[in-house]
Amino acid sequence: MRKQFHLFLYTRLVPASVLLAMGTSIAAQDSADHASMAMDVAAPSAMTRTVKWSDASAWPSGKVPVAGEEVTIPRGTEMMLDVSPPELRGLTVQGKLTFVDERDLALTTEWIYVPGGELQIGTEASPFQHNATITLTDNVQGEDINTMGDRGIMMLRGTLNMHGNREHTWSKLSATAEAGSTSFTVLDASGWRAGDEIVLASTDFNPRQAERRTVTAVNGNTVTIDAPLEYMHFGEITFGVDERGEVANLTRNIRIQASEDAATNFFGGHIMAMAGSEMYIDSVELSRMGQHLTLARYPIHWHVIGEGHGQYIRNAAIHDTFNRCVTVHGTNNLQVENNVTFNTVGHCFFLEDGIEHGNEFIRNLAIQTKCHPTLDCVPTNLAANGENNYTYANRMTVRQISFSGGATLLPSDNTVSSYWITNPDNSYIDNVAAGSDQNGFWLSLPEHPNGAHLGTEVSLNTWPRRTPLGEFRGNVAHSNFDGFMFDRNINEDNTFGLAGNAFMPRENPADPESDFVETLIEDLTSYKNRNGGLWGRGELHIFRNLKLADNAIGMTHSSGDFGSQRFTSRLVDSLIVGETDNIGNPTTPEEVAYGRSLPKPPIPDFPIRAYEYYDYRDEVVNTTFVNFQDNDRRKTGALSWLLFTSSGVTTASTIEGAEFVNAKPVYFPNIEPRFDNDNRGGVAYRTLSIHDLDGSVTGIADSHIMLHDGENNSVATDDSCEIHPSWNASVCTGDVGRLYLAQRNGRIGAQTAPAEQPIALVRNGTEFHITGNQSTVRAGTEIQVVTERQEVSLSVSEMDQGSWVIFELPSFANAVSGTQQDSMNALRNANETSWFSGEDALWVKLVVTEAPVMPVRPLDMQANITVSR
Repeated sequence: MRKQFHLFLYTRLVPASVLLAMGTSIAAQDSADHASMAMDVAAPSAMTRTVKWSDASAWPSGKVPVAGEEVTIPRGTEMMLDVSPPELRGLTVQGKLTFVDERDLALTTEWIYVPGGELQIGTEASPFQHNATITLTDNVQGEDINTMGDRGIMMLRGTLNMHGNREHTWSKLSATAEAGSTSFTVLDASGWRAGDEIVLASTDFNPRQAERRTVTAVNGNTVTIDAPLEYMHFGEITFGVDERGEVANLTRNIRIQASEDAATNFFGGHIMAMAGSEMYIDSVELSRMGQHLTLARYPIHWHVIGEGHGQYIRNAAIHDTFNRCVTVHGTNNLQVENNVTFNTVGHCFFLEDGIEHGNEFIRNLAIQTKCHPTLDCVPTNLAANGENNYTYANRMTVRQISFSGGATLLPSDNTVSSYWITNPDNSYIDNVAAGSDQNGFWLSLPEHPNGAHLGTEVSLNTWPRRTPLGEFRGNVAHSNFDGFMFDRNINEDNTFGLAGNAFMPRENPADPESDFVETLIEDLTSYKNRNGGLWGRGELHIFRNLKLADNAIGMTHSSGDFGSQRFTSRLVDSLIVGETDNIGNPTTPEEVAYGRSLPKPPIPDFPIRAYEYYDYRDEVVNTTFVNFQDNDRRKTGALSWLLFTSSGVTTASTIEGAEFVNAKPVYFPNIEPRFDNDNRGGVAYRTLSIHDLDGSVTGIADSHIMLHDGENNSVATDDSCEIHPSWNASVCTGDVGRLYLAQRNGRIGAQTAPAEQPIALVRNGTEFHITGNQSTVRAGTEIQVVTERQEVSLSVSEMDQGSWVIFELPSFANAVSGTQQDSMNALRNANETSWFSGEDALWVKLVVTEAPVMPVRPLDMQANITVSR
């Protein structure tokens, strides 16, 4: 692989103004030293002369260029390409090169350079009707055309104007295409014809079930293909979720490609527009493009153009590429619409630095996005241990390999995405991520724009993580590892963590004190993802009308600021289905026996779940859950908690207006290392709670659902609660809050606390073991605290005003704070935090005297006392 351009060269790609004057006549010449060649970047001039390529008199030598010559079209001249010339050494267009729409044309050359000129194949008003093919060769290797590299169409104040005649780029199946079929029907096959190359997207967990075929006949909306399908491709709306597979047409009458050697060395062609350039691309096919492991050498690339209003790439087919698909770098207000991609490497639709804004990505389809042309990904994600035999220690090793390995251009490419979004101020509407090795859509935001803009004034004044989101609606993600990833924001070096650095937009992104604003994400569909349908992190995120189905986990959302806002996330008016009629293509013995494919074949008993609550104030409103029932293969439940988290947890996460159709409402799996991706002890998981506001889950309004698995039961649970063994849960009424127990200098949470002696809580003769110095607790209860510690601090939070809890601490005698009472009766009647020292125990009553500060947060202690022996 060629890795000619590294990160430090990004800044060199800003156009230079040191340019050589070139001749004013049309020239055909032998090779020159292009690495040091400078170019004339004067503004495009009016055409004063129009000539035909085939006319010998148009050339100074009186001869039409022959094979191996280097050709220049001078300023003021429009050259009409009316024949297919022999293979050229290179082509510089200072004037204008226009393909004549009278016959099929082919142009083969090492490179095309357009300094201030224009290359035109059809126009928006008059699309090209014949076939036009540009093939970029690499017989002379290592050239560098004005810092823009080799084997490309490269522009500096130039214009690329290409308009083909194939606008119908993709459709959906109208019925399931069975394995072995040689025909199928789509919703709309208009304009498709025999000889077209098409690809059917995977509709299963495995993105590599996408299949390329050649069309042999089209009859109405029925398409006949040249070879039987190997896999079933689902084509139905099932249980209210549209899982009809996409079919993309890859054939266009304008084709830009590298020669066939690129298929083995992965050094393809590229199109690059630098400062002052304009590109208007419609109905063009790009194949064998992009140069693997080479920065800034992408199939099509707007490079630091600035204002790009009116420019576009539409209806294109980009396939079999080696370094991204569409790159928008330092360019704003472009239109990227109705394009299809297939079998591409690296982040596909790519916002490069995070400075880009106002761009519209509409109805694009990305199929089979890969980390590497031939190698597997080495991702940094939250895969379950059982998928990869992970432990916490070797996860760190894998992460180092993922970030430092030389097999991908950027560290994040090892966790590749079809849509890489580094600035939220762009619009994504009705796009599809149909089969990425890792992420479908990934919103990964730098603190400030990086790359070429790192450290610049405009970068320092741009705050992507605090910038409101543009329109994000109607998008679909399926057959990925994670469908929608709104987390794991990148650092300056393009590495990222699995937590922290949340997306929390403000009214004024430049003002860290301005108010936070809500983010609306709506009408998303996510299905057949091997891990999560959607993962988010931040505050005030609203998800409306989501349809999630056939995922290992439907949705998980994390807090961005420890629950500092009214809510962290809110799922509204949505539908989550466990298993639909889309059985996939069972392959493993376990899948064949089960009768459908599984999201995690190495752990076939993985418990699928619809919604995982996590740390702080997640709300679920008016959402329907369908088909979550236990069977002999695996257990399941609609509502659950992140497995098996040690991060913060609250009793303020809620649900209301829930409906369950053939669905077990709740399931908290037993702690099982194979299912785990946390490896830090499940401290918070053991103290989980879901507040059922209206009883739509439990049948009991204002109740709390807590873990009750026989090993990690909550001390808040007693005989007044309902026990649901199949849920691993108890349902209790009353005021449930949080209890923290720590030495005065201790820290809450097992992963950070210093080593200390264990602690247990005893209630009604039952002992409850505590990890991480925390537990749920119910108001009005009396609890014995058993420990060998010399000192203990007791605190409660998230409780109503007037609530209280009494603790008995055997062998303790002193309290640092609180009011001393002279009898147990006086203690029981106390309306403030108090203590009483008995013969062999200290008794403490924690009383909440003030209403909780809104928003309620678990670490805002309402009553506390420290006791010692």
